[in-house]
Amino acid sequence: MELLTAAQMRRVEHAAIEGGTVTGLELMERAGRGVVEAAYEEWPDFAAAPQRALVLCGPGNNGGDGFVVARLLRGAGWQVEVFLFGDADKLPPDAKANHDRWCDMGAVAAWDADAIIGAEADLCVDAVFGAGLTRPVAHEVVDPMVRGWGRRRRTCRALAIDAPTGLCMDSGRLLIDSAAGVPNADLTVTFHRARIGHHLASGPIACGKLRLKDIGLEPRFSGQGPRNRPGPAGLKLGPLVSPCRVSPQIDKGAQGQKYSHGHAVVLSGPMGRSGAARLAARGALRVGAGLVTVAAPGSAMMECATQLTAIMLRKCEDAEGLAALLEDDRINAVCLGPGLGLERAKALVQVACGGVKPRPMVLDADALTAFAEDPDALFDMLHPDVILTPHEGEFARLFPDLSDRLRDKPTAGPAFSKVDAVREAAARAGCIVLLKGPDTVIASPEGRTALNAATYGRAAPWLATAGAGDVLAGIITGLLARKLAPMQAAMTGAALHLGAALEVGPGLIAEDLPEQLPAVFRRLLAPDRR
Repeated sequence: MELLTAAQMRRVEHAAIEGGTVTGLELMERAGRGVVEAAYEEWPDFAAAPQRALVLCGPGNNGGDGFVVARLLRGAGWQVEVFLFGDADKLPPDAKANHDRWCDMGAVAAWDADAIIGAEADLCVDAVFGAGLTRPVAHEVVDPMVRGWGRRRRTCRALAIDAPTGLCMDSGRLLIDSAAGVPNADLTVTFHRARIGHHLASGPIACGKLRLKDIGLEPRFSGQGPRNRPGPAGLKLGPLVSPCRVSPQIDKGAQGQKYSHGHAVVLSGPMGRSGAARLAARGALRVGAGLVTVAAPGSAMMECATQLTAIMLRKCEDAEGLAALLEDDRINAVCLGPGLGLERAKALVQVACGGVKPRPMVLDADALTAFAEDPDALFDMLHPDVILTPHEGEFARLFPDLSDRLRDKPTAGPAFSKVDAVREAAARAGCIVLLKGPDTVIASPEGRTALNAATYGRAAPWLATAGAGDVLAGIITGLLARKLAPMQAAMTGAALHLGAALEVGPGLIAEDLPEQLPAVFRRLLAPDRR
């Protein structure tokens, strides 16, 4: 699916309004109806009988949506209490029109913390600050919402329109001048396209469940505009999608022999540390690489030989040994880093990146940490067919300034996001960067970006287990061996990795992941063969 920034969504709406296909007032009415529909769909008891609603409206168009919801619920027989933060006379025109329509049915109370905390309701609607939030929300707004939500938690459902108040929709970070935190929703309803912040950082926790409602904007009104238009910090923005799609190239079809599907090499560490390489190799083999070789130092040869069958084994003691191994032109993808050891990794990366014929490769774990003291030395060696797959700690060692910006408390929005950080990192490194996490972000040096979000119904917290990242590195290496372009290999690998984790469920260990790939393939490919 396509994800938009808040600014892109505003352009979508403005394009539709300026094109004469819809008015702002009509869009607001559709949004309000979508919210009520979503509430009824999520909680059927609301549709069965009218109940009590508390609707909190803000000073912008998000508040206007709230007034529409209040009017529709009152029309359905609900008891509705409405509070407004701000001055009604300063509301935007469409929001003011809906404020006045509501006033023909009921009262609008001025913002009152005690009254909001003490109000009795079966449904609380947060329409205070939505997707367009650009400044921290004051404590006098957030505190009564959070305290009221907490007091009514067992008897009341909380619904946010577009976003819970205080959540930056471009980053998923909190813009709140309060220690109370964000008023988490049970359900968040948004329109046309989800925003980036729904899937990043605190977004999935704050939003609860996410429901997307169509408000009649034409498909041609996408938020991206021309490919590679100028973006933040001078970067180029390409399409941002979530979750990553699986490339049709994973299907081998009926043609070819093993070398047709590539030969991947995974470098191993010494005895006692070869497990990570063996996990990666298994991932590469299961994803369909025709041949996979583990290249291990002499000390680990016996250890590897007792564990490997379909995976081949070659002795590779040092940089000279790797250079000799890479003289075989049939080797077309390399994985360096898992369990490799820092000194060994540093020497081998220099050979792999600087050879006569540099291969597509994945650098992970020790291959990244080995250059923590001098990241530029690594960046100078990289080429566009390299994929870096750091976790947050490794990312911080290579890109400390970007990591610091992600940790700093934002003072304004749009806040610096994980998407921004990975785009800048990819541009700096000159290769693909995949920053792992429940909100995995992948970017190319040109700014093409994808978000593989293990969020909402696709959450897989059991992926936080030793060795899972090694398997991901191996899966991506196997896809490179099968001649997928680096960006496509990274996106497809992330999607398959998550799909395998969802097949297993709680109790997963890293060894399970490669073995679930056939089940993922059957589910993905079977419909095309009916």
